[in-house]
Amino acid sequence: MRHSHLKSFAQKQCAEGVSVGSVHLRQPVLTASGTAGHSTELNHYFNMSQIGATVAKSLFATPWPGNPAPRVHPTPAGMINAVGLQGPGMAEWIANGLPECEKHGVTVVASIWGRTVEEYRQAAEMLAPHVQRIAALEVNLSCPNLEGRGGIIAHDAEMSASVIAACAVADVPLWAKLSPNTDRLITIAESVVEAGAESLTLTNTLLGMLLNTDTAQPVLGNGGGGVSGRAMFPVALRAVFDVRKAMPHIPIVGVGGIASGNDAIAMMQAGAHAVQVGTASFARPDAAMKVLNEMHAWVRKQGVSRWSEITNAAHRS
Repeated sequence: MRHSHLKSFAQKQCAEGVSVGSVHLRQPVLTASGTAGHSTELNHYFNMSQIGATVAKSLFATPWPGNPAPRVHPTPAGMINAVGLQGPGMAEWIANGLPECEKHGVTVVASIWGRTVEEYRQAAEMLAPHVQRIAALEVNLSCPNLEGRGGIIAHDAEMSASVIAACAVADVPLWAKLSPNTDRLITIAESVVEAGAESLTLTNTLLGMLLNTDTAQPVLGNGGGGVSGRAMFPVALRAVFDVRKAMPHIPIVGVGGIASGNDAIAMMQAGAHAVQVGTASFARPDAAMKVLNEMHAWVRKQGVSRWSEITNAAHRS
């Protein structure tokens, strides 16, 4: 399958694009990290240059093998995965993945991960000489915390803030990607913004597990994993709504279970300035363009002329 039959509308409606903090994007839809590969893999299915940006799969400073198979399994309304952030490393991506995006005119948001502050710093330092080639850096904080109290970094406000401060070495707008698996989401959001995050990406996957009842063992090689897809949309929407209510002025990118234009519009009404489409792309690789076209159809029907009219609508009514 080559380019989808779906084409983006002639952009007379909402032609000004969207702004996520200091980052201006031509459209409000992006691909979500970990669901669109490291480069232009989805360009076979739609023209990736016509959406807002692609968020590359999170990169470690060095190559990383990921988790043992099986890594992915369907759920009744989505999927569960424990891929384990397999990747080629920052140097390989800069040499090959990033140039391929540039060749096709694709706007790129890089993404990094680590288990310690120093590991994040190392990845950000490697990216620093190339930041003029990307729109922003999304810092994936939903990683194992090998320092402090353990657990997941995004569940620890102090550790999350330290990571964001360390990533400032890249000198590019930082998007802090947070976890929904905590009742301290607003506290953590406030801490990363204070540490230098320009915007928030809300949210990452939910912690979950499935068992094979014939063996009484987990279906994934790593045991548990991250649940994503339609079932988590209400969770992500609530996270965006709550953070927007508590932090009226912070830019937000909403992600989690978005599979239609209506989902994306609702996410923006809850407080997002832009959205990311992730798990829907596994079932339909052109899902990001489908969502974008449906959004344009919605705004044309509603007579909306600017995306900013949609953002925060739930807080104005």
